[in-house]
Amino acid sequence: MDTSDRTTHSGEAPDGTRPDGAGAGGRGWRRWAMDTRPLRRPAYRRLWTSTIVTAVGSQLTAVAVPKQIYDLTGSSAWVGYASLAGLLPLVVFALWGGAIADRMDRRRLLLITNSGLAVTSVLFWVQAATGLGSVLVLMVLLAVQQAFFGLNSPARNASIARLVPPEELPAANALGSTVMQTGMVAGPLLAGVLIPVIGLSELYLIDAVALCATLWAVVRLPALPPLTEAAKNRAGWRAIAEGFRYISLHKVLLLSFVADIIAMVFGMPRALFPQLAARTYAPYGEGLALGLLFAAIPIGAVLGGLMSGTFSRARRHGPMVIAAVIAWGVAIMGLGLTSNLWIAVVFLAAAGVADMVSMVFRGAILLSAATDEMRGRMQGVFTVVVAGGPRLADVLHGTAGSALGPRAAIAGGGLLVVLATLVLALATPALREYRI
Repeated sequence: MDTSDRTTHSGEAPDGTRPDGAGAGGRGWRRWAMDTRPLRRPAYRRLWTSTIVTAVGSQLTAVAVPKQIYDLTGSSAWVGYASLAGLLPLVVFALWGGAIADRMDRRRLLLITNSGLAVTSVLFWVQAATGLGSVLVLMVLLAVQQAFFGLNSPARNASIARLVPPEELPAANALGSTVMQTGMVAGPLLAGVLIPVIGLSELYLIDAVALCATLWAVVRLPALPPLTEAAKNRAGWRAIAEGFRYISLHKVLLLSFVADIIAMVFGMPRALFPQLAARTYAPYGEGLALGLLFAAIPIGAVLGGLMSGTFSRARRHGPMVIAAVIAWGVAIMGLGLTSNLWIAVVFLAAAGVADMVSMVFRGAILLSAATDEMRGRMQGVFTVVVAGGPRLADVLHGTAGSALGPRAAIAGGGLLVVLATLVLALATPALREYRI
């Protein structure tokens, strides 16, 4: 084990600071403000800083790809097909990437995958700048990009537990999640401003430059090799199967995934936002309503992150997940019951706060309850659940909204979230009793 591992596991940062100093408590507004103790640790600070840069850059590409496909085809269906084209590689390579992250130096894997993402962004720029105009090329590049992301995400998230002590895991997750949610708000807004000014192709180039900055931050991370010799075996389907077996034997991990699936599948109504904007909230202006509906959840999540000092030091991680998912369901019910756009935005923002709390503690459970040689695979499954749940919700809510109307479908979905979570909590003490 290298020096960085010994210092982080002893609870002391590489710069000699300890978590029991200033920042571990606080009075007045300090108890509400985001817990920034993990940023005192140079290695985590480098990883987090790289996330700041890429959070916005990745969202520029996320806007540019569907915009370019729609410009080429004039069809929203092709935009949907492109999303599905990226889903399968993401699922396959996230699971495999989790196994690889448990078998090799995670810093090295981050270098390889970030390089792949940067090259892919450059290729996106080349095809746009040369006016290639091929939807097939765009879909292939999107699939490759999602494959690299699937390999990258488990290694990045699993590394956090090696860079901060256990008591700071919720704070570290809150810092990372807040940055990502901020990118989801700022990135699309920035893309909307930049496209008329510099054009579509340059958005890809900006993302590529941002990824190069990320590479520099990753280069400066400490080595993160497997902690045991047994963990250095070859990564393959057997290793992936071991990950699922590990989940089945550790109920709190399984239940944390189930809680997120309940929240997202039953309670993520984004597929109905266009219909709500065009019909229910049409008097407010369809464009304004659509923008507010899509932005409200990320804005709420950012606000939750900024106030994470109120919850990031909690020890009862399981009950926090349960309470957050129930709060999400209640907020979604409120969305379905109101015909006032501004009240709807408040409910969605409240849902965003609840989602942030859920993300923080589900992430902390995954990093604290799993051993280091399994953390990569747990993060791989986490990536699949986070990516797959909302896509299943799109199908479910789209179908229910067509049959029942959007507001009834949304309110019913929120009610199902609350009921299913209560049943889960009452039937499974492993989650409701889990604490660090």
